Amino acid sequence: MNTGTRRVDSKYGLLTTMGYKFGDRPAHYALEGSIAIAGALVQWVRDNLGLIERSSDIESLAKTVKDNGGVYLVPAFSGLYAPYWKDNARGVIAGLTRYANKGHLARAALEATAFQTRDVVEAMEKDSSIKLDVLRADGGMVDDDLLMQFQADILNRPVVRPVTKDATTALGAAYAAGLAVGYFKDLKDLRANWAVEHTWKPNLDDGEREEMYKLWKRAVTRSFDWVS
Repeated sequence: MNTGTRRVDSKYGLLTTMGYKFGDRPAHYALEGSIAIAGALVQWVRDNLGLIERSSDIESLAKTVKDNGGVYLVPAFSGLYAPYWKDNARGVIAGLTRYANKGHLARAALEATAFQTRDVVEAMEKDSSIKLDVLRADGGMVDDDLLMQFQADILNRPVVRPVTKDATTALGAAYAAGLAVGYFKDLKDLRANWAVEHTWKPNLDDGEREEMYKLWKRAVTRSFDWVS
């Protein structure tokens, strides 16, 4: 989250970092929420459990069920990062019943990324006192429409996928270099290059949203202090 020229020292488990600085203009700061396992969880479902052949198959498997069936997967494989910072946490699958099947596991794996994102977004809003109007998403997982819709649902905020969705970090570095050598005139030139490919709007009952998030938080606490 860009906090502008104001450096915000986090009290809610985030990292304060330099966003960017152009020439002699003031530096802009940001709050960063690092999550250890997101897309790697899909790889784990593919390689370790063998439930899918390709990472992209997880969406179709998750669509075989209408919801997560009460199953929550906390991917604390090497501890939990922001906003918890629990290095002795370990992964858990909670809420299993005989009803649960591989479709529910696939859905729980996708939803874990969205739940972790909400954890970070809420911490950012508390630290910065800035209300997030929309979440801009990029990277390989944004091709998963089911995940993007759920992300909008659990955040209760629109989620947008830009036209350029890969190598965003490298693109930012290229933009900065382009500004430095005069290839781009100003920030308006950069903004003109950004465009939305798709927007997902929340479509989930408030009560259901908060009940699911409450169960996610309960599952997260079950992962705490697993390693003594």
